[in-house]
Amino acid sequence: MISKQNLWFLTLFSLILVLSVYYVTMPNDLLKDVESDVNKEVIIDKVTEVSSLVAMRVSLEEERQSEMDVLQEAMTKEDISSTEKNNLYEKLKYLNEIQGQEELLEKKLKSNLKLDCFVKIDNSNISTVCISSEHDNILANKVMRLIQEEFKVKKYITVKFQKK
Repeated sequence: MISKQNLWFLTLFSLILVLSVYYVTMPNDLLKDVESDVNKEVIIDKVTEVSSLVAMRVSLEEERQSEMDVLQEAMTKEDISSTEKNNLYEKLKYLNEIQGQEELLEKKLKSNLKLDCFVKIDNSNISTVCISSEHDNILANKVMRLIQEEFKVKKYITVKFQKK
């Protein structure tokens, strides 16, 4: 008579044997599906990284756009002087220039250091968020130097890293 322990052993052994035979005879298409699932996870991680930068850009753009709308609305009022209108126009021009500089710096960091970055300029302060697997002082110094090259006046530059 077979004991319970021997019965369990035979059951598990036969199960492992059946699964092994199934795996060996399994079509290659199923294995490719498993590989594509792994690739999809990697793509999802990259999309998450980029989406955080996009969220920061969209937030900044909305903030700037609302500021520009307020300035443009103030410019259309009839009861303000031409000097005030000129000042409002200069502020609008400044906001557009800053937006262009931020885009230029992001492209420069992408091309020179191969980093996806978000750059925000606020007067003499420049905040940078970079997505990188490296988080060291050398890379931060490279980022700061590349940014400072674009300006004649010394800027206060901060660099934050987000993990890849």
